[in-house]
Amino acid sequence: MVHQIENGLYKREGKAITNFSKALPSPQSDLAQQILKDPYNFDFLALTEDFNERELEKGLLRHITKFLLELGAGFAYMGQQVPLRVGERDFFLDLLFYHTRLHCYVVIELKTGDFEPEHAGKLNFYIKAVDEQFRKKGDEPTIGILLCKNRDKLVAEYALSDIHKPIGVSEYQLTQSLPENLKSSLPSIEEIEAVLSREAGDE
Repeated sequence: MVHQIENGLYKREGKAITNFSKALPSPQSDLAQQILKDPYNFDFLALTEDFNERELEKGLLRHITKFLLELGAGFAYMGQQVPLRVGERDFFLDLLFYHTRLHCYVVIELKTGDFEPEHAGKLNFYIKAVDEQFRKKGDEPTIGILLCKNRDKLVAEYALSDIHKPIGVSEYQLTQSLPENLKSSLPSIEEIEAVLSREAGDE
């Protein structure tokens, strides 16, 4: 609980941009809205500046316990790069979960850049495929979560407005910003590299 308070959970819960109110019946829509956050805090990851989607995915799975804690109660991990066969083609879901409280599958797509409208169309396709191939009697409609580095609120709202499958769009943060008074006291990358070079030369 202390961890969630420190991370400002109350400011992030239910803040994602979604079409849940249109795509899901009540009260499922309200419950689904509350399980999403914006932004997600992935400060437990150590990634290079130019990381790609696969590195992000692998990093989250290396820290699966922390990832699950950040997602919140009820998420059960089902797999990564989960294969889907549609027609003559193979597709792969980044991450698949089952939510034990909502009783539905949750598809998570990861993007390392800005949200683009076509991302919603692709996730809509994946949700349809999961509903057809995985969903069983008693399961509620599959939900999609698109996690991106940045998103324009209005662009995301436009992209979701005419999509009938339930999708949420959230940003993620890798590290919290340091206070200005601490930034000046930390060594620069160049200074760290110089010290490492000197130590390597002394060996």
